[in-house]
Amino acid sequence: MEGPAGWGEASPLPGYPCHPARSLRSAREAAVGAWPPPVRDRVRVSALIPALAPLEAAALAREEIGRGISCVKVKLGRGDDLGRVGAVRDAVGPDVQIRVDPNGVWDLDSARRHLTALARYDLEFAEQPVASLDDLARLRRMVDVPLAADEVVRSVDDARRLVRLDAADLLVVKVQPLGGVRGALEVVEAAGLPVVVGSMLETSVGLAAGLALAAALPELPYACGLATATLLAGDLTDDPLVPRDGRLEPRPVPASAARLARYAT
Repeated sequence: MEGPAGWGEASPLPGYPCHPARSLRSAREAAVGAWPPPVRDRVRVSALIPALAPLEAAALAREEIGRGISCVKVKLGRGDDLGRVGAVRDAVGPDVQIRVDPNGVWDLDSARRHLTALARYDLEFAEQPVASLDDLARLRRMVDVPLAADEVVRSVDDARRLVRLDAADLLVVKVQPLGGVRGALEVVEAAGLPVVVGSMLETSVGLAAGLALAAALPELPYACGLATATLLAGDLTDDPLVPRDGRLEPRPVPASAARLARYAT
């Protein structure tokens, strides 16, 4: 949608917990509101490696590193997880950070076994390895790999419970599920943990909101998962958000009328 402040996007991802009303609120904030002022003009980003066969995952990771990316997130929970991460580590070498994301598909015992085996590959962290906050807190006391919470935090109350349980080392936030940039900042403040800003495979219009959040955070020690525009078959802008030297520059992204017409349903 377009408004006086620019363009906003509501695009809930199928199968991912994001209430459509919050997604719409996020789009309206971008179109008619104002994002907080940035404290940085560039944001380091990671590349997303889908749950491919090990050799395919390794080849894709090698391509991303060739583009200047210094951190990759490998999707797990399907196929040869151990082989995939091992192949990616061999492909990128010891200096590139690897994080993994099973999207909460493991039970507690499976998560413990998988992360114990994967620890040999020097993981930066594991994102949402189990589905509940309670299990995340239990798992954190069983493994040495740092853990990140994502889908289990959808409100300030969730963030406060995360703190009470001491369930994670860091927090992954996405703008749409939290109702916008300002809503996400409230959750971040309540959690008091280091933050990674992620995407829901939005077009560059939606990614601009994630970048606005990343640019506004007081501290940003981790690469953000916002380099996903290149995974799409098309985009809605003539100037997509594509990383240069492993970084993105926060900026407004206008939609193209011609592209909107092309992809209209």
